[in-house]
Amino acid sequence: MSEHSATENHRPNYLLIFGALFVLTLIEIGIALTGIAASAQVVILLALAFTKALLVALYYMHLKFEGPIIRIIAAVPVLLVLIVILIPIFDVWIFG
Repeated sequence: MSEHSATENHRPNYLLIFGALFVLTLIEIGIALTGIAASAQVVILLALAFTKALLVALYYMHLKFEGPIIRIIAAVPVLLVLIVILIPIFDVWIFG
């Protein structure tokens, strides 16, 4: 019973998550306006976008507080998208 009541009382701090998303967005804007190489910008911006998507999925979609089956169901499309993105990248990288 104590385990059930412990999971029932989990409430994410939405304002803290919103603040983190806001700060990450400001960092993205700052990186986009800097003069660093475009390839470095792409890598950094993709990492920041992935972090923001992870925050949204975990807290606003409540996946952090769900069971493992729901997490797997949510992770499968992400893996498929990564595969679809990585195949052309490796194709261009290997075959030019």
